[in-house]
Amino acid sequence: MEQKFYELNANSLQGKEVSMEEYKGKVVVVVNTASKCGFTPQYEGLEKLYKDYKDKGFVILGFPCNQFGNQEPGSEKDIAEGCLLNYGVSFPMFSKVFVNGENTHPVFNYLKNELKGTLGNNVKWNFTKFVIDRNGKPVKRFAPITKPESMKDTIEQLLVK
Repeated sequence: MEQKFYELNANSLQGKEVSMEEYKGKVVVVVNTASKCGFTPQYEGLEKLYKDYKDKGFVILGFPCNQFGNQEPGSEKDIAEGCLLNYGVSFPMFSKVFVNGENTHPVFNYLKNELKGTLGNNVKWNFTKFVIDRNGKPVKRFAPITKPESMKDTIEQLLVK
């Protein structure tokens, strides 16, 4: 049976189980992150998007991942401190996950199956971004090289629906 986005759960960076249902009615961006990646400065752009649109029903969910070039080797505490200190991240961050392979987190399994990438299902690298509409339907996948500000049009269109 296919799982819907709102039926999924993930653990927050603080270890609390969070149901994706908490984000029902919001436009959601799910992104796999890493603190030692060439794309890490995207945290800044993501945070700006979050601040600009969070009061309009928008949220970003960050999922640290160490599967690409060992670029997220730290503990949950290291990740939390790095995100906050270096980029002022205030959007929800979750525990470290796998986005590819047999231990893929259910959130990424679902999103990869709904929105194929250029390499088939697999997430290519850190900072792959998935956009989900207010009804929990995945609508667009953005490549790691896509800067967060390039997603503005898509986000704005979904926020007015």
